[in-house]
Amino acid sequence: MSRKDYKCAHRLRVRWAEVDMQGIVFNGHYLTYIDTAIAEYWREIGLPYPHGYVERYGNDMYLRKAEVDYLGSARYDDALDVLCRAAKLGRTSITFAFEIHRAETGPPEKPFITAELVYVNADPKTMTPAPLPAALRELIGCYERTAPEGLQ
Repeated sequence: MSRKDYKCAHRLRVRWAEVDMQGIVFNGHYLTYIDTAIAEYWREIGLPYPHGYVERYGNDMYLRKAEVDYLGSARYDDALDVLCRAAKLGRTSITFAFEIHRAETGPPEKPFITAELVYVNADPKTMTPAPLPAALRELIGCYERTAPEGLQ
């Protein structure tokens, strides 16, 4: 996917505490970076999590699956762009796609991390899946540059 397909981009800088003995970011920290970017995504569509979404719809999102492909490594003090987009809308789930790049300082580089996270919308009392609200589908459709699969 092209960087242009991602509207949500969160910039952060690698901290010393995130680097391991090999001098690179410890692999688990990339999920923290992704979590920070998805919080930004919710803010940008007008539903800051958890209050904007949970309070408005009475449902919550639960992570069902996380898949990360490690294609390279970041190092201490690197500025990173964590890109996030809704790639697919199911009946009760949202699949988010992520790419992590070094912040652009020249020609675009290939991402060194790609990831896909699947969240299920559920009733927090029963922990059973619930359909995605139509208003959420509309917000996502209006926000994204490329319509997510399943939006039609």
